[in-house]
Amino acid sequence: MAHDPRALDPAMETFLAEYHLATLTTLRADGTPHVVAVGFTWDPPAGLVRVITWAGSRKARNIAERPGSAAAVCQVDRGRWATLEGTATVTAEPERVAEAVRRYARRYREPKQRDDRVVIEIAVERVLGRA
Repeated sequence: MAHDPRALDPAMETFLAEYHLATLTTLRADGTPHVVAVGFTWDPPAGLVRVITWAGSRKARNIAERPGSAAAVCQVDRGRWATLEGTATVTAEPERVAEAVRRYARRYREPKQRDDRVVIEIAVERVLGRA
């Protein structure tokens, strides 16, 4: 079922705020999917998914090598699921990284300090799922 990312129903918003891991799918240079487990946060007013990582990670490099490429995060819990799809960017901008870390710490735990931390941001254009 498709949902408007700017007007998700309360059950979907609750599901996306619960403590769950997800998969992040990015595209390799040859167009094949690269899928990894991640923690992520959803920012409804901004329409952004944020994933913290380090600059040398394959997921960050996939996006950096193809700015504006598509990416998706998928969270599953039994029969409930949500996929958030959109255009991905990666940045080391200190304010954006700090915001992503703050949100990650609130949802999961305080992450270890890293000098090479970056944030993957997905501007969500479509949400699929059932909560």
